[in-house]
Amino acid sequence: MKKIMLVCSSGSSTSLLVKKMQEAAQKKGLKDVEIVATSQAEAKNHYDDTDVLLLGPQVRYLYNELKKTLAGKKIVLDVINSRDYGMMNGKAVLEQALKLSDQEGV
Repeated sequence: MKKIMLVCSSGSSTSLLVKKMQEAAQKKGLKDVEIVATSQAEAKNHYDDTDVLLLGPQVRYLYNELKKTLAGKKIVLDVINSRDYGMMNGKAVLEQALKLSDQEGV
């Protein structure tokens, strides 16, 4: 089971994107993917069971700090493409997460 966590300021703006990603995963027949949204404050409570952590564009400033925090953990970190985020393109963001996890062997 791969767990993809989306992080934004409060977790609410990524919730809709999570739904779109889940729909895209269902259409692809993916049953081994869990997608969740959380706030930046709550994210640390989920590091142990996360494979891919995607930051919303509005919290991209957290990238360098999280890169240090996650060093040594098997979590792939990236920022969601601003266009895909703005368009709520769940399929594209799912593809981004899956590609990252495949590259890192997660």
